Amino acid sequence: MGKTQPALAVIGGGAMAQAILGGAGESGVLTGPLCVADPDALCRERFENAVSTARESIEWLNEHEGERGSGQIMLAVKPQMLPAVGEEIADLVGDRVVISILAGAGGEMIRSSLGGRCRVVRVMPNTPAQIRRGMSAIAASIGASESDTDFAEALFESVGSVIRIDESMMDAFTAVAGSGPAYLFYLAEAMALGATEVGFDEQTAARIVTETVSGAGELLRQDPASAPELRQRVTSKKGTTQAATDSFDTSGVMEAIARGVVEARDRGIQLGRG
Repeated sequence: MGKTQPALAVIGGGAMAQAILGGAGESGVLTGPLCVADPDALCRERFENAVSTARESIEWLNEHEGERGSGQIMLAVKPQMLPAVGEEIADLVGDRVVISILAGAGGEMIRSSLGGRCRVVRVMPNTPAQIRRGMSAIAASIGASESDTDFAEALFESVGSVIRIDESMMDAFTAVAGSGPAYLFYLAEAMALGATEVGFDEQTAARIVTETVSGAGELLRQDPASAPELRQRVTSKKGTTQAATDSFDTSGVMEAIARGVVEARDRGIQLGRG
């Protein structure tokens, strides 16, 4: 990014935070001072500089951020923990940038919980970030400018692809990409069940399905053809693949998945209302 990176206090040291910080560190993005807060002692052992409480991490930020208020905070806790975290640190946050990866928690809710002055940048990553193949969306939320999102964008680009969207689309993105890996795993689970029904043992079925799904996903990523075009390439008229997809169509599988995405979006909206 060509400029000094801010000091960063990360509240929550779970798997997603570990993936983000690991990727950002290895890519050279994370060059500023860093402190992680997590109550789990085993989790803290994974970080060079860690404290047990959110308040301690903001107190650390006060001492290490250089210019007052220039440090940033990443919220990586479960959404239901936001009120407790807010109660603990609201008087210390000030007008700093807060990078939130809390699903369903809107910018106004976060800002209100953290003292009412912070600039909120919302990010929704998905679990493939753990293997540097994530898909993340970034939105400048309440109080934040486009430039406030630059550091967050660099962090999440270190673990995959990033797009910038309007915050109004964050629940929709969550429904497609945040929850999306589960849809694919659901399909893989169904394929493995079918594999056992046609005679394979569970271990062999799992291997066949894993490699098939992984390979097809990589083909979709690398081939310029669309998903419908790639599907048609595999589907010979009146052949085995068409027999399967005809069965899916009769059962309304495609429509059910599309409805599921809409239901996931609507549930995100409900959660954001508290």
